[in-house]
Amino acid sequence: MIPVGETADGVVFNIRVIPRASRCELAGIQGDALKLRITAPPVEGAANKECIRFLSDILGVKQSQVKIIAGHRSKNKKVSVSGIHRKDIEGVV
Repeated sequence: MIPVGETADGVVFNIRVIPRASRCELAGIQGDALKLRITAPPVEGAANKECIRFLSDILGVKQSQVKIIAGHRSKNKKVSVSGIHRKDIEGVV
């Protein structure tokens, strides 16, 4: 299980993104991060948009609730999801 921090309005956790994959999927855990494979290339924010879309789908929240708060140009990112709790993440991952 990855470390998930609770904030006043939601949760914060780390992800590791593998761009240009054949399909979007959860690929396990790497270190302290949730590993995601996404189809988008890391060009002009396309991979970040795809990460937000994919995470919102698997967590069952709106895309506006998912924000990348650190690592916009890195494979290692910190994500904030508002409106959910730690137990909601544990059910998915």
